[in-house]
Amino acid sequence: MSPRWEPDPDIRRGRSVVHTLHAHLVFVPRYRRGVFTDEILTRCEEIMRQVCAKANVELCEFNGERDHVHLLIHYPPQVKLSALVGSLKGVSAHYLRKEYADHIKRYLWGEHFWSPSYFAASAGGAPLVVVKEYIEDQKRPG
Repeated sequence: MSPRWEPDPDIRRGRSVVHTLHAHLVFVPRYRRGVFTDEILTRCEEIMRQVCAKANVELCEFNGERDHVHLLIHYPPQVKLSALVGSLKGVSAHYLRKEYADHIKRYLWGEHFWSPSYFAASAGGAPLVVVKEYIEDQKRPG
């Protein structure tokens, strides 16, 4: 008797597509200033989870340090990655500046929170568990 085939939970099906798309994203604040505290990182993750959920994107992992954040996302092919990044950065900047204004003003000035650039890598080459472990192992400020 042959073993029963188990479906891969990372493979998603749409009306006319079968996909498993993952990306590793890294965002840094303007001037790479060390603006993040544990509390702000936690709130940033909450905001980014909400943005992802609205875009039908799964935020698989989130972590960060004083001067950057890492995200591992699982997204459908209909999502334009650059538009998602714009939403993640725009919405999080709005709420973080509003909720932590006094703290953030000590590190950042002007209108911008995030650097205009970002890092994005397809996470399909490495096993996802390796990428997840890398993100989990990023040290948070103490």
